[in-house]
Amino acid sequence: MKKTLIIGLSILAIGSTVPAFAEDGYFDRLGDRIDQRLDNRGDRINDRLDARGDRINERLDAKGDRINDRLDNRGDRINERLDAAAAKARAEGKTKLADHLDRKGDSIENHLDKKGDRIEARLDRRGDRIERHLDHRGDRIDRRLDHRGGRIDRRLDRRDHRFHRG
Repeated sequence: MKKTLIIGLSILAIGSTVPAFAEDGYFDRLGDRIDQRLDNRGDRINDRLDARGDRINERLDAKGDRINDRLDNRGDRINERLDAAAAKARAEGKTKLADHLDRKGDSIENHLDKKGDRIEARLDRRGDRIERHLDHRGDRIDRRLDHRGGRIDRRLDRRDHRFHRG
């Protein structure tokens, strides 16, 4: 008897709440709230991935700048040393040796400049590749959340139609 009474009361409680859920637009509003929550989640994830990509890019740029500065300083020191040797050779009347030392200093400095540029370009490509990877990752997450929201909306629409059959 107790079981029957409890079952009957629970059916009565469920029966009285279903019309409240079946109210026009309830499931649409619920779907909209869920969609908005999923969209906000996707935006937060995208922002976090963008910030991560920016941090990595800045770090790689700083590394490239430091390497380039070191190579420039090294080239300048070598060139100054060779210029001093060329000036000494000119003072002694050895003009061909002085010209050779000048050309050698210039070519070493150009070589180190190009090396620094190649290193910076490689680090830039690496940063771009990482940023592209993070962008694609954010896009995949957005698509997954959109798909999830669509599934929830369809399920809520089916439930809404079940309650509003004429």
